[in-house]
Formats: sequence, structure tokens, C-alpha cells
Amino acid sequence: MPRSGLLSPLSPRGLVRKFVPAAATAALRPNWLPGGAVKPAGRSTPSLGRIGSLEVRLARTAKEIRKAQALRYHVFYEEMSAVADPQTQAAGRDIDAYDAICDHLLVLDHEAVERNAPFGRKKPRIVGTYRLLRQDVAERNGGFYTAGEFDIQALVDAHAGKRFLELGRSCVLPPYRTKRTVELLWHGIWAYVLMHRIDVMVGCASIEGTDPDRLAAQLSFLHHHARAPEDWRVRAVDSRYVDMNRLARDAVNERQALRELPPLIKGYLRLGAYIGDGAVIDHQFGTTDVLIVLPVSALNSRYVNYYGADAQRYAS
Repeated sequence: MPRSGLLSPLSPRGLVRKFVPAAATAALRPNWLPGGAVKPAGRSTPSLGRIGSLEVRLARTAKEIRKAQALRYHVFYEEMSAVADPQTQAAGRDIDAYDAICDHLLVLDHEAVERNAPFGRKKPRIVGTYRLLRQDVAERNGGFYTAGEFDIQALVDAHAGKRFLELGRSCVLPPYRTKRTVELLWHGIWAYVLMHRIDVMVGCASIEGTDPDRLAAQLSFLHHHARAPEDWRVRAVDSRYVDMNRLARDAVNERQALRELPPLIKGYLRLGAYIGDGAVIDHQFGTTDVLIVLPVSALNSRYVNYYGADAQRYAS
């Protein structure tokens, strides 16, 4: 596994290190970033980064959002074990009501072009996506998606005045699950955090499988080594709460458990994220979900320096 960038290894002892004061993010907003985005972001929205033929930016049109939904359907329902209802299956897209209020971060491959119609214009292929929901937008539209699994509002209330961002629906096509694609996604998220002066990132991350006893080592590792401190701790909703403390600390093979964790969760931990209290079984998607809580103040300085305090590393 490469030692540079987002995919570098990290000891469990070094999961959280505070280097960037949250108040400093307002001063970090680079001039090249746009102002407040809308859904979709519009054709004038600039690129947020580029590596070779790959580019990261927000979706500019409704058609691009539909393509991101089709990508999610392919990964979640065709590749993984999510169960589609008849409407979702007929559409061939992963759709929910939150899509209409979120920003959609995309990774596009300009060398893998495709046509929208037999004689239509060639467009770069969408190969990765992330869904982003800001607190101010969520509050105007019924709250965060994550609130169906975790008591997010209690965390928001406990940190009044901080700006929250929910991350979700992350997926990348199999051939593109590489270091540079992941780095571009995180470069785009970092640029977006600076753009909107975000203080805290939250969101569900999934472990494949719905039997917590079979996932005991992974869940227990997260409970013992990455559980949020009291002031950042969020509990799964009571009706869905699954205890993560399934093995004693000294009974967990840390190296093996860390190796078994999904790459996305390991990436969050390397960035400095905390894990909430309790997991939730999502039978529709065939996963066990944990809550990621990542204050900007807890970001690992290595990654802030790597992407640049003004998100200029891959700026195009």
C-alpha cells in the first residue's frame, strides 16, 4: 500500500491529532473557489482539481446528477448486495428525496468519453461520486439523511455555531478504485469545506454484511481505538442501536481488524475521524453502518499539508 497521500498507513494510536483551528478555516478560502453552490451547480462552476485525464468538480446539470445516480445503482445494487424496489429497478438509478437538495461531487474521466445519444456531443464519463449536504440546506429541508440512523441533532445542538457538512453515497467504479481517484475526491471535498467554511464533517460509512457477530473484530476495533470523545460522541438511535463493543480490547487482533476494515473507513481514520457510539444494520443495502465524525480541527496535518491549506495541490 502506498505510503503517500490518503492511502498511507496509520497506527491506531495516531488516529486523532489536532492541528488546524476550526476558526482558521474562514481565512483559508482560496480566491479561485466559487461562492455558494446551487443544485445542480450550473455550467459555470469551475473545476476543483485535476490529475491527468481525471477531474473533480460539482455536477453542473440535472443530466449529470442522473448519471451519478446510475453509477450509484451500478455499485450498490448490481455490484454489491443492496435490494432494489421495483421503482428503483425500473429506473436503473439510486434515487432518494435528498438528491434534490444536495451538491453532487463528481470525478470524470476525460479520456473515457461517451455520447448521450447516437449523434449527441461526447461527454467525459462519470466514474466516482460523493453526495454533500450542508447544514443550512438540511435545516430548510427536514434535516440530515443520517438522522434516520444516528442522533445527529444532539451533536449539532451541542456545537451551536459550527457549520456541519454531511457526506454520503460515496462510490467509485471498480477500474477507478485507485490512489489518484480517492485523492481527487478528497481534494474536492477539502475545496468544498473551504468554500463553505465547514467546521465538522459527518456521515455514515458502511461495512458489508448485516451480522454484527461476524463483524465483531472490526466493530470492536473501532469502539476501542476510534470512538469519539464525549463532546463529539453521537449515539445510534435507540430503536436501531447495535453495540460495537463485542470483544474485549485485548481480544482484538488490531492489525487484522484494521486490514479488514473497508478502505473508505480507513481513509476517514487516517484523516483524523472519530466513530460514533453504536452501529446500525441497513438491511436494504446489506451493510452495517457506523457514524463518522470529523471536525476540521481534528484533521491530520499531513493531509492538510498534502492537499494544501488553500486546496491548490490539484487545482486546475
